[in-house]
Amino acid sequence: MLPPSDPQNTTRNRWIGRLPYFFLTLFLATIVLLVWLTRQYDAEEQQTTLLTDVLWMEQNLRFQLDRNEALLLQIGPELLLSAGRPSGQTEAQLRQLMSQDRGIVRVLWLDKDGELKGSLPPAQDRGLVGEADGAVPSESGMTLARGLGRPVYGPAYPVVNDRYHFEVHVPAWSDDAFLGVVVAVYSLSDLVSRELPWWFSERYRVAVLDPDGQEIAAKSKIAPLASHLSYTTPFDPPGRGLMLQITAYKGETRWVLVLLIASIVLFGTVIVWSTWQLRRQLARRQAAEQALRRESAFRKAMEDSVITGLRARDHEGRITHVNPAFCRMTGYSADELIGATPPMPYWDPDQIDRTLEVHDNVMSAGTPVDGLEVSLRRKNGERFDALIFEAPLIDAEGRDNGWMGSVLDITEQKRARELARQQEERLQATSRLVTMGEMASTLAHELNQPLAAIASYNSGCINRLDASEIDPAELREIHEKIGRQARRAGEIIRRVHDFVRRSEPKRETVDLNAIIVEAVGLIEADARKRRMRITTELRPNPPMVTADPVMIEQILVNLVRNGMDAMRSTPAALREVRIRTHSTGSMMEVQVCDRGAGIDAESAARLFQPFFTTKEEGMGMGLNICRSIAELHHGRLTFEPNPSGGTIFILSLPVERQ
Repeated sequence: MLPPSDPQNTTRNRWIGRLPYFFLTLFLATIVLLVWLTRQYDAEEQQTTLLTDVLWMEQNLRFQLDRNEALLLQIGPELLLSAGRPSGQTEAQLRQLMSQDRGIVRVLWLDKDGELKGSLPPAQDRGLVGEADGAVPSESGMTLARGLGRPVYGPAYPVVNDRYHFEVHVPAWSDDAFLGVVVAVYSLSDLVSRELPWWFSERYRVAVLDPDGQEIAAKSKIAPLASHLSYTTPFDPPGRGLMLQITAYKGETRWVLVLLIASIVLFGTVIVWSTWQLRRQLARRQAAEQALRRESAFRKAMEDSVITGLRARDHEGRITHVNPAFCRMTGYSADELIGATPPMPYWDPDQIDRTLEVHDNVMSAGTPVDGLEVSLRRKNGERFDALIFEAPLIDAEGRDNGWMGSVLDITEQKRARELARQQEERLQATSRLVTMGEMASTLAHELNQPLAAIASYNSGCINRLDASEIDPAELREIHEKIGRQARRAGEIIRRVHDFVRRSEPKRETVDLNAIIVEAVGLIEADARKRRMRITTELRPNPPMVTADPVMIEQILVNLVRNGMDAMRSTPAALREVRIRTHSTGSMMEVQVCDRGAGIDAESAARLFQPFFTTKEEGMGMGLNICRSIAELHHGRLTFEPNPSGGTIFILSLPVERQ
């Protein structure tokens, strides 16, 4: 049996049950925080890498432009002083400047007056448009370079094919004389796309923005950009408001981190699902335990409240369980009884052998349906009668673990039953005496006839002896008649004696038709006195019944007399009591039909109650005794209206089993 629930234990169990949820929430929050910190660290690292790469790119571009400026400063005097074709070394240096990886698309050299002295490629290119169309190189740039004495970069301007160029004006000097300027025309697109190494373009998209923020050159890839990783820095040189915008490409998927996050999510989901399932199982178990606790408490309260003793025994007869009622009944405590083996301490020492035999029979086949009566002894030595019922003790797995017995103390019940039986016998005897008294006058008339005949025959014999006219044959016939009349008188006396004598019920196999004939013979004289008829319709060869013939005869006499009493106001022609017998299945019925006034509803409801009677001289016990006798024989006594008037009383008795 489960222990009763403790409020403190319940509160502690509730908090313990919530701990998995708390730690699970803490675990998930920690995992989410770690993932967020990892991503933040990666973002900061990427941002740092971006800045480092941008600085490197800026320095690399500046280095390329400075190197080009230095080379233009070196070849500028020779280009301006040479009257014709530059020397081979200078031409080689020019071609080096025009290489694709330097971003320069044209080199021009102008004298101190701004006149074009030469260019590479030649100056007849007509593809230039916009501000530079017809004004390449710009005069302002030359003037500013001459004035400053150092290279000056011009603004970016559009050319064909949506491309943009800018110039760098490098002044050339000879001793203290200004010789002119060497102008290098850069292509922004070529500078951006060719000056940057391949690995940089694999990581970033580089774009050149004009002062209005419009993109005028770029080196891009087709992959989408990571807009949150972007950096903008002034493009100086050439300056003039140009900006470099470097945006990181969307980084490669970090499968390790993805797998880590996916694993965490997967295992977190599994943990949540497992915890949820565990919680459900725990809730079901708690509900089952609570239901079991309630059921156990209910059964214990029910077991403690019953007055029937309960005991459980295994197949060896060892007591495994007793209830308080059984302990109160025997006087022994549960500790004294549990584990006890035959002979039990509550067995009657005077009937120990019979009780052991009963015990063995119960262990092998249980008890009959009606139970088994045994005599037991309490701890204080008092004997008591017990009615025992046994049933197999089957556990939840269907195993037979012995017997469960219920024990009823029937001592008082038997004593009351015996007292009731004795009182009923006295009432029956009284009823019979009353009936005998009522029939006394009739019996006196009935006995008078054979006695008168005997006296008459005796007088006739004496007269013949006195006259010496005796005939032996005639004398023999007279004495035979005297004997028959004497037997007739003796039979009447025997019937009266059998009817009124008080005796124990003696059941025997009897023929109901024979009992009816006896009863009719007993009351026939009274019927004739009342000028009533008793007719019988008896079933031939009726099945035998087990009954006390005197008691059944008493029922029939009482019913016939009641029928005759009910016909006092009936016309003489209809005063007839009809007795019929027939069998219905396992019962034999006797119907006593009268033609009286019948029974009203109020009397019918109380007809079998003790001391209820409709007759002034009645005791009110006749029908009650008759019904008790019928029930004693496992039969019943009922009544119903007679369709032709009057009442039909029906006595049903079980047929003797073959």
